[in-house]
Amino acid sequence: MHRKIMIQGTGSSVGKSFIVAGLCRVFSQDGYSVAPFKSQNMALNSYVDINGKEMGRAQVVQAECANTIPQYFMNPILLKPNSDNNSQVIIEGKPYADFQAKDYYENIDFFRKVAKNNYQYLSNNYQIGVLEGAGSPAEINFRKTDCVNMGMAELVDAPVILVANIEVGGVFASLYGTLALLDEKDRKRVKGIIINKFRGDISLLQEGIDMFKEKLQKSGYEIDIVGVLPYVEIKIDDEDSLFIDSKKMMTLDDNILKIGIIKCDRMSNFSDFNILQEYSNIDVRYIDTIKEDDKFDIIILPGTKNTFSALEKIKQNNLDKKIKKLYDEGCYIVGICGGFQMLGRYIQEGEKYQEGLSFLDMNTYFYQDKITKQIVNKISSSFEKKRYQNIEIRGYEIHCGISECKEINSLENDENFLVLRDDIMGTYIHGIFDNYEFTNYFLEEIAQRKNKKIPVLDMCCRDFKIKEYDRLADLVRNNLNMELIYSYLK
Repeated sequence: MHRKIMIQGTGSSVGKSFIVAGLCRVFSQDGYSVAPFKSQNMALNSYVDINGKEMGRAQVVQAECANTIPQYFMNPILLKPNSDNNSQVIIEGKPYADFQAKDYYENIDFFRKVAKNNYQYLSNNYQIGVLEGAGSPAEINFRKTDCVNMGMAELVDAPVILVANIEVGGVFASLYGTLALLDEKDRKRVKGIIINKFRGDISLLQEGIDMFKEKLQKSGYEIDIVGVLPYVEIKIDDEDSLFIDSKKMMTLDDNILKIGIIKCDRMSNFSDFNILQEYSNIDVRYIDTIKEDDKFDIIILPGTKNTFSALEKIKQNNLDKKIKKLYDEGCYIVGICGGFQMLGRYIQEGEKYQEGLSFLDMNTYFYQDKITKQIVNKISSSFEKKRYQNIEIRGYEIHCGISECKEINSLENDENFLVLRDDIMGTYIHGIFDNYEFTNYFLEEIAQRKNKKIPVLDMCCRDFKIKEYDRLADLVRNNLNMELIYSYLK
């Protein structure tokens, strides 16, 4: 028998993805087969599943929390923005079309069918489904074309828990306003409320909660307060790059490695670098400029949805010249995916041509087809640096464009490419730094060369994730009324 619950929010960034992940972990720990589901996700941070199909990374984290394999049907519609009003639409893991927002909503019946069919598949294979909304269900101008909030809940008859973020203020107003704006049939789906990201003495909030309960009752809203989640730093992948500016900032300690990650236009898959921030003796900064006195040991050019525009903006901001100056001073350069393409001599798509940064003897040609696949490979047994030999590399590729690279490939075969020189690293492989043994050697080598402290990660990436997922489950169990939540499952 399949049961379900849906998490919706009073707005973006209230913690929906975080709470879905936590519930997935709790249900899994309690012995249920459980899977996350988000019908429509808008994100540049994506992943390739075991079928070679693309999906949002938030659902990957949630699936890992649920102890199940991430697969495309958990996020059947993925929107990857090309501009403010245009997105590449990924349907069931494969590119479908580029749509303006108006075109998308004109085809909403098709997308609803996609969402419903994929949830039906999920419901046939898992005991519990934990659905996630997007933004707010109170965006009343979109209700008729909604397939991710109340529209999705209606499609599969899912009960809803509404989440609000107290950290930004106005938590009771945002909750009450959201409920008041919902149609009665939608409001009746809301069974409970979670207040998220609370800091301080929770007893000081109790009077407000009691007053709010009274207000709900007077308005005829039969809705429970499920609990208050305190703000706790649990290190799991973010939904998108909204908060990369709030990551750990650079210190004045000259004895530790300093890494600058270029904030490219339409930056994607920034989660490639999350693990770097968990090492001691490393400072990581996301940067859109390089000052004259900035001294970086490593500069990383990340993936991007549009290599042409990202490279153009890097040149417009004179970052290309500043990166080359740092390189001449001994800074190590890393390029991942689109950043890898930028390191070559030029990139070309038909008549469209742009010179690259010329760090590598490589040219890239763009074609219509997108390459999406998981990677399992080994560093060549003949690689000149013996300690790297035969290390297994796991990750995934998502890119348009084929690169003709004359550099030495460090991997066993030509199917995937890894340039690993003394001064440059470039690859199409996302998640390469999640390979614990490889990253330890890589960072240690650069630190020794720079006479810096050796970076240390207390546990491997997999063990680190499991620890954080279990901490998240404990947070949910200790602060939410799980008995109530189980009673809502339908």
